[in-house]
Amino acid sequence: MRRIELAYQLSTRERPAGNGSALLRNPMMDVLHAVKASGSISGAARELGLSYRHVWGQLKDWEADLGQGLIFWERGQAARLTPFGDKLLAAERLAQARLGPQMENLRAELERAFALMLDGEAAEHPQLTLYASHDHALAELVDFAARDAGGSGQGEAQRLHLDVQFCGSVDAIRALNEGRCKIAGFHTQPFAAANTLTARTYRPLLKPGLHKIIGFARRTQGLMVAPGNPLRLRDVADVARLQARFVNRAKGTGTRLLLDELLAQAGLPPGDVDGYERVERSHAAVAHAVASGSADVGLGTEYAARSAGLGFVPVTDERYLLVCLKNTLDEPPLQRLLERLRSRAWQERLAALPGYRPDHCGEVAAMKRLLPWWG
Repeated sequence: MRRIELAYQLSTRERPAGNGSALLRNPMMDVLHAVKASGSISGAARELGLSYRHVWGQLKDWEADLGQGLIFWERGQAARLTPFGDKLLAAERLAQARLGPQMENLRAELERAFALMLDGEAAEHPQLTLYASHDHALAELVDFAARDAGGSGQGEAQRLHLDVQFCGSVDAIRALNEGRCKIAGFHTQPFAAANTLTARTYRPLLKPGLHKIIGFARRTQGLMVAPGNPLRLRDVADVARLQARFVNRAKGTGTRLLLDELLAQAGLPPGDVDGYERVERSHAAVAHAVASGSADVGLGTEYAARSAGLGFVPVTDERYLLVCLKNTLDEPPLQRLLERLRSRAWQERLAALPGYRPDHCGEVAAMKRLLPWWG
């Protein structure tokens, strides 16, 4: 039986906005990725900033440990991964895609734990618990809020730790209503009518006078397809008509709700979609299924599609919103979050993400202003 050991590293460098690198790094996978991309051991060594001899030795050691060849050692030929090496990379990509939200949570918690022990002032930094639908911009906000990146000029005192627990949109609002968090994140079509599935799902969970809506971002959702869109898919009707192999999101997620809404608009039952019951836990995992060829199409964000090198067919713009209880709005952690959201530095970082743009960012608004279907 093969065992997995986890590792991490400490660094003072900030992650670049939209960084598509793995959340959990592994030296062997880094080398295999580099060999596959460059076609040579020397090219992989240059890409990783290592010596040829070091990479050569690592590959030999790993092959001995695993009892399997990782690359074909052919003199004078481009370096190629063995079938076993390719399977290792595929398994690692799938694990990274499926476990991305949990690994983001783990990284944030490790950073918080070290800050509390090593930074004498860290205990003074407020913490805000947030349950939310998984979103790449929100993951960027966690990193941004933990640093003095808001342009306030007040240094360390402006840091905010966001304790984010990723779940479905509906589940996030329920967590808020049950007192498990201070703020929730969900996404919805901004122009859905009052009698739509979207409105009927969210309306019982949100109460005027009890909740306050906070603007965050506008993002694009659409069909994630193979590069070049070989099936020429334009919408969910094409997906059903051509019996394209689909990969779905779980019940309780905003993307599953969006799919059901689109099917209802097209007059199609879920059974017409080949793969409606096949579920993945994140946008990245859906993108991986398409990239690996195990599915033809999935519904997800433009960011996830572009990060995986896929084609993307826009279907709808949607609002990603935050919601809190009205009686907690004046608490210092929430006020600090609003300052962050309203800062120019954050909005520029948000606008740099593919498929995102600021939308009433940090604005506390009545439900009918940001949820037109509310009325």
